[in-house]
Amino acid sequence: MEPRGTKRGAGKMEVAEPRNKLLHPSPSLPTDPALYSGPFPFYRRPSELGCFSLDAQRQYHGDARALRYYSPPPTNGPVPNFDLRDGYPDRYQPWDEEVREGLDHLLRWLLEHRGQLEGGPGWLAGAIVTWRGHLTKLLTTPYEQQEGWQLAASRFQGTLYLSEVETPAARAQRLARPPILRELMYMGHKFEHYMCADKPGGSPDPSGEVNTNVAFCSVLRSRLGSYPLLFSGEVDCTDPQVPSTQSPACYVELKTSKEMHSPGQWRNFYRHKLLKWWAQSFLPGVPNVVAGFRNPEGFVCSLKTFPTMEMFEYVRNDRDGWNPSVCMNFCAAFLSFAQSTVVEDDPRLVYLFSWEPGGPVTMSVHRDAPYAFLPTWYVEAMTQDLLSPPKTPSPK
Repeated sequence: MEPRGTKRGAGKMEVAEPRNKLLHPSPSLPTDPALYSGPFPFYRRPSELGCFSLDAQRQYHGDARALRYYSPPPTNGPVPNFDLRDGYPDRYQPWDEEVREGLDHLLRWLLEHRGQLEGGPGWLAGAIVTWRGHLTKLLTTPYEQQEGWQLAASRFQGTLYLSEVETPAARAQRLARPPILRELMYMGHKFEHYMCADKPGGSPDPSGEVNTNVAFCSVLRSRLGSYPLLFSGEVDCTDPQVPSTQSPACYVELKTSKEMHSPGQWRNFYRHKLLKWWAQSFLPGVPNVVAGFRNPEGFVCSLKTFPTMEMFEYVRNDRDGWNPSVCMNFCAAFLSFAQSTVVEDDPRLVYLFSWEPGGPVTMSVHRDAPYAFLPTWYVEAMTQDLLSPPKTPSPK
């Protein structure tokens, strides 16, 4: 006997049209910027909960050993003339992009610090846990015209976890990445070596190896609308000279871009690249992005600081520009969509949100491999926490 509500066809099971129209088809979320142009939503100033480091072998350490210190050339000195090609490819150890890390490093931090979270376990049960980079993609979605994305979502002990899935198109693009793009990626990391020292007041030493396994990550807490957020993002460096050494206000984001020669090139830069820089730095509360502009030979010929809170001014009067309110309102709408869609509390159940430019965000449901991303060690440790009775203090 066939299950009710289905019909046979072409050798596969298809869902028949429901008679009752209240049974919606798979829900979707539109991404048209015009739908999100209201006032800027509430976004709580991010506060740093902690940090962790990844070493040259990509091993986790629950400390700040990988943090570097901002050490720019003197402002009244000559043009920096940094050679961003120096050391490529001989002194380059890129991170293996085939390794699927998911949320693992952040979950490791969370497991170590779950007892110290302000608001206790109850706060975590209502929160959304993810990487900053995933939220950045959500912020830029209403204006993105080229790259789609997929986000896997699972609910476990009330908490909603979001982890990116590499789309087939992105994987194909990565595997076919031309040598010039690989070199440009190296140049971005090399710039950091010219601008950062290993200790406060030290001098940069760009002669060493560029190893992109190494990372310092900040773990932050915030709230967008009514949605508590716990997220982590990589930080390039801290500025030992700033009056407030309170993280994340002391952090600096470092970027490179090609030299611009015409108003059209600048306009394009403000519309596209600056949007991504803004989203990436606004979320964690990083106040400044320092850009090195390189010539075709790969030498940095000028430096420019873009304060995060002033970036929108470059496109405020551009009818084809971007609007921070649209970005944040869409992100809030997506979080609402995910919170109301991901109803079942099961770490092996994955709600996969997919988006391609020009269309809405759609959703499908999957169990276990290949989309399940919450590791067994994490699920078991958190479950054990729930089962074990509270510890009684030992008598003195």
